Amino acid sequence: MPRGTLREAGLFMTASLPSSSSTALTLTGGGESIPSMPSEPTSRSFFEELQWRGLVSDATPGVNAALENEKAVAYIGFDPTASSLHVGSLVPIMGLARLQRFGHSPIALVGGGTGLIGDPSGKKTERSLLNAEQVEANLQGIKRQLSRFLDFDHGGNAARMLNNADWLTTIPLTDFLRDVGKHFKVNAMLNRESVRRRLESEEGISFTEFSYMLLQAYDFLVLHQRYGCTLQMGGSDQWGNILAGTDLIGRVTDGKAHGIVFPLVTSSSGEKFGKTEAGTIWLDPERTSPYNFYQFWLRTDDRDVVKYLKFFTWLGPEEIGELEARVRTAPEAREGQRRLAEEMTRIVHGEEALGNAQRISRLFFGEDVASLSADEVLQVVDEAPSTDLPAAELAAGILLPDLLLRAGLASSKGEARRFIESGGIYLSNKPVTDPRRAIGLADGIEGKLLLLRKGKSNYHVVRIVPS
Repeated sequence: MPRGTLREAGLFMTASLPSSSSTALTLTGGGESIPSMPSEPTSRSFFEELQWRGLVSDATPGVNAALENEKAVAYIGFDPTASSLHVGSLVPIMGLARLQRFGHSPIALVGGGTGLIGDPSGKKTERSLLNAEQVEANLQGIKRQLSRFLDFDHGGNAARMLNNADWLTTIPLTDFLRDVGKHFKVNAMLNRESVRRRLESEEGISFTEFSYMLLQAYDFLVLHQRYGCTLQMGGSDQWGNILAGTDLIGRVTDGKAHGIVFPLVTSSSGEKFGKTEAGTIWLDPERTSPYNFYQFWLRTDDRDVVKYLKFFTWLGPEEIGELEARVRTAPEAREGQRRLAEEMTRIVHGEEALGNAQRISRLFFGEDVASLSADEVLQVVDEAPSTDLPAAELAAGILLPDLLLRAGLASSKGEARRFIESGGIYLSNKPVTDPRRAIGLADGIEGKLLLLRKGKSNYHVVRIVPS
């Protein structure tokens, strides 16, 4: 693939830092708006941009010079183990998006082939293998999500989405062993940390997973030969696989290839990023609602918020510096967390979803849920315990103490009455102090549910079901 310098071709894009505006590009990918192009020029290169954001864990020598003046093709691999990516995928996703906005050409490589094998990196046990149908369904979901970040349709550096099954499932085994396997020494592969750790475990490692390094290196070689790809990026756990690819390219083609790895994201409390008591935070709104997605970022620890603003948002040094000062001087205002939650919800789910998440937050925590739909209420209390109550029974009316007893919010009618009289019981977030109050269908939200609360945060959902 012919490659000239960006400046020679008049295509070199001066990197720009986003303003606080949420204006979207007119370019689209997959029918979705792409986050706005930064507008304030800077002289930083793409590599330098990653450096100031703290996103370079390791890199091959000379990568900055290689990227500074030339239009590069770079790729990141995505594992199709689910139909949705999660917040832990946002560092590599934003890595590709930033790369594209610096004028380079991104490739999102979805591992339809390697997904049938499984990568042992960072895993204590072997992954469950997927069949071809599962992989294909997952590929389609991932493509839709990546289209919110990457422009697949316009310009000289449009993104590509490729599936490594196209070459990994068609190459004869003997050809692969002869042309690729001969370049790898088993003793070097055994010294790889992820392999050594598994060898020392009771689980061990299968030959299937042991071969993964060769497959990923071959991916890089194929992309280099077919698309002129000279850079692979990924998490720091992929460093060994990436170096295997750069080495293979050098041996087979005499070409030069590079790698950059991002730090694995962890919280200051030592918790795995993206995991909550409720489970994984997905990018798919059907798996994690925009409201819960917004709340996830809003709950960020003060110690992590500036790091996350750098890692995940388009905000530049000036705005992040101002937010950092506010986090330091007025942490109780949580301005950094609010801005982080706004930016991330807007990027992943769009302006309308952000507005809805903010509206639900204002109404719910303002103790007014009258204008919320049943589905919106459930977004807030989706983890709350629930009880089914036949509609006919509710139509006849049920005394509030009896309802509290049914819901398990009181152990006896006497205790229920005491809770009510002391002002500790709420219906739809409004206090109810009369123990003789009968609850009927008219008290339900859209005829679907009742929302009970004891104290400040002990919620219980009564689901109204057909009789």
